[in-house]
Formats: sequence, C-alpha cells, structure tokens
Amino acid sequence: MNANVSPLTAVEAGPRDEGIVIEVQPLSWKRALLLSVGSVAAFHLAYGFPPLNFLIVVYLYCLFQLAALPTPRKAFYFGLVIGYAVYAPHLTFFWTIFGWPAVALWTVLAFWLGLFVALARVCRRKFGRLAVALVPFVWTGLEYFRGELYFLRFSWLGAGQAFSYAPQILAAAHLGMYGVAFILMMLAASLSLLPKAASGILFGVCLIALGCFVNVPTRPPAGGNSAAVQVAGLQLEFPAESELLAALEEFAQKHPQAELVVLGEYSLQRPPSEEFKEWCRRYQRYLIVGGKDFVSDDKFYNTVFVVDPDGEVAFRQAKSVPVQFFADGLPAREQRLWNSPWGKIGFCICYDLSYRRVADRLVQLGAQAIVVPTADEISWGEREHRLHARVAPTRAAEYATPIFRVSSSGISQLIDARGRVLATAPFPGQGAIIEGRLELGRPGHLPLDHWLAPLSVFVTAAIILWVSAKTLLGKISRL
Repeated sequence: MNANVSPLTAVEAGPRDEGIVIEVQPLSWKRALLLSVGSVAAFHLAYGFPPLNFLIVVYLYCLFQLAALPTPRKAFYFGLVIGYAVYAPHLTFFWTIFGWPAVALWTVLAFWLGLFVALARVCRRKFGRLAVALVPFVWTGLEYFRGELYFLRFSWLGAGQAFSYAPQILAAAHLGMYGVAFILMMLAASLSLLPKAASGILFGVCLIALGCFVNVPTRPPAGGNSAAVQVAGLQLEFPAESELLAALEEFAQKHPQAELVVLGEYSLQRPPSEEFKEWCRRYQRYLIVGGKDFVSDDKFYNTVFVVDPDGEVAFRQAKSVPVQFFADGLPAREQRLWNSPWGKIGFCICYDLSYRRVADRLVQLGAQAIVVPTADEISWGEREHRLHARVAPTRAAEYATPIFRVSSSGISQLIDARGRVLATAPFPGQGAIIEGRLELGRPGHLPLDHWLAPLSVFVTAAIILWVSAKTLLGKISRL
C-alpha cells in the first residue's frame, strides 16, 4: 500500500497487514522544540509555585503531542532531554550526596520519560484512536514501575505529586496520585480527537476549572467519634545521648501537656538505654525514638522503638525498605501496628512513606494514623527537605489517614486526614519543636490506583511485548 507521507505520516503496513492506515500530523522541528520548552516550563511552574500546580496537565499535554515525532528514536531523545530538564534542577542534592554518580541517576529518571514518549509515539501510529485510551495506561505503568517496582525505584516528582499542596483533588477523587495522573493524561490525549479550535477551547475551560478547584481551601474533616492524642516532636540531627537527654528534660518542663513525644530516625545508635526509660517513667510519657536494633556486630535493623510510661519497650518496627546505597540496615521481616491507648498507629521510617506498597499494607491492617520518624541531613540542603515534605500530605490525602512526621532537621509536619498541614517545624530547625493534636478516627482506605497502577504496568508490558513481537516477525518474514 502506498501513501503520501507529506504533509501526513502514515503507519507503515507490512505485506500481510490488512488494517487501515492511520494518519498522524507529523511535528516540525520548530513545533517539537516549542512543545518541549512548554512541557519543561509547565513542570517547573507546577512544582515551583503551589497555586500553579494545575499546570502539570500542560506538561502532560505537551508530552502527548510530542508522540507525533517522525520516528521512535527522535521521540525517545526528545523525552530524554526533557527528563534531564525537569528532574535534574529539582534533584541537585543528588550531587551533594553521591557526587558524579548523580549524573547516572538523573539519566535513569530521564530514561523513563524518553521511553514514555517513544511508546506513546508507537501507540499513536499503531493503534490510531485507541491510543487515547492506551497512552494513559502507558504513562501510569511507567511511572508506577519507576517509583515502586525495581531496584532504583524513586517515586518523587510524579505528575500526581504536584498536587501535594492541593490535597483536595486527591481526597475528593479517591484516585491516589497515580490515578490523578492517569485521568489528566487521558484528558490531554482526548483533545487529539477534536478539531484544533474545539480542543483549544475545551483545554482552556478544563485548565481554568482545574485551577479553581485546586486553589479552593480544603474543609476540615467531618467530626465524629475519634480519639485524640497530644503529640510533640523534637528536631535534632544525630545528637549524642547526653545532648538528647538534656533536650528531653528541657522539653518535659516546657511542654507538660504532650502525651506522645516523637524523635527522628537514628536519634540513637542502639536501643533506648535505661536513662531514656527512666525519663518516660518520671514524666509519664510515651516516647517514640529511632535507633539501631543489632542482630550481630555489623548487622542491624533501622528501628523505631516505643517506650511506655512504665519504662518498657512496648513496640518496635523496623524499616521496611532500606535506602539504596546507604548503610541503612536490614529490611523488616514484617509490618505491624501499635495498638496504642488512642487507636492503631502504623510506622513508616523516613523513605518508607515514599513507597505505596509499604503504606498500603499499614492501611490494610487498619491504621488510624501513621507516625514517620525521619532523618534528612542538613547538608543535603533545603531543596531536598522541601521536596521530601511533599510526600506526607500526598499520602494523608490518598489514604484519608492523619500523619505525624518528625524529621531530624525539618521539615516536620502534622497533617490531618484530608492532607491539610496543621503544623510544621522548619529547616534546619535544630531544637525546634512541633506539637498539636493527632486525631485518630476511622481506619483509612486504599485509593483506586491501588489496582489501577499495577494494571497499567501489565498493559504497558503487553504493548511492549506485542510491538516487539510484531517487529521481529516482520523482519523474519522479509528474510
């Protein structure tokens, strides 16, 4: 079958193909560059200025339009360059932590964006209008895979996480951050089915509506039967035990109302000593503190310990997913909830909260609140701390579960079940105290992307296998 490829590009049909040729308007270099610049600008505006977070849909729209590039190779390289441009500026702290290998880590993240644009190009050329339905699955599948399912998993800077300061979209839709991105990508893709003028008008209306919705103040959770505990957190980065005990003594005198005191990850280099247990007995407080639970001379679990007012270790939980490339201990053998006097409390230690599969399990167990002892080093810089602080509001809104996050050097947060940040302690904030009421209501719920995201991975894998097999068979048939 012959087809004129100018000004339209056609899907090539093999000798035995009987399908209809799908014509897609190819992108000129000028338009491709404009779309690339638009996607980068929209991403940085969405992440840099919370009131403009709705512009993330412009970023997704530009990426979908770039799928009209003439070849998969060009689509991949455009996506790769955009990946560098959107991720590297937000992740400059990688260089502080890792040095020159940070370039490799930026490249890995950029690779997934390049792969998306290339696969979206294949979907548009091979499946025609069906690509509108398939591309959102590809986006979600790749985003979930790179954030949750392989060794270098890194879930930050996802499209849905741009709404961490507008949690009402996550709380109202019950979609989760991957599900919200799925819907926005479907909106961006659907515009390709309309005439140019109509799609422009509809896109403008949707953008304005989304902008208004995400900037409406969130309402507090509805009142009901809930227990509440007065919590407080103390920010200190890797203190000596004597320094920590002195800070706790001063804290107890100034904040007698606190019932539950939380310290950061690795506040201790061993389990709580007798001095800390005596402090709990003397002041009748519960103390949650991060430390090391050794199983041999050089192996340990990064653990959170709960010491009760009787001076006994009432509960302990190890970190589920130790951070790659760090001496972060052994992975936890199981996840459990602490049956506290106020209700069931789950624990995520630092980066554990970034993994949906860790937090999902706590919600499945019936967690009514989540406490997150965290260690972010001052040397990593304010940008890292602010980016990490996006995770907890997102999770709270997704699960309808309050979260109390105490970081060694900020940014500590007390967040209600709608994802509203009720109190914070600043970066670097050494000696800073965060306090408030942690409401424990009904157990949280899993968002809809609990099943949508894994399904998207399956659909994406099926598309890759189908395209690969068809390409291979086509080459064999020409031999």
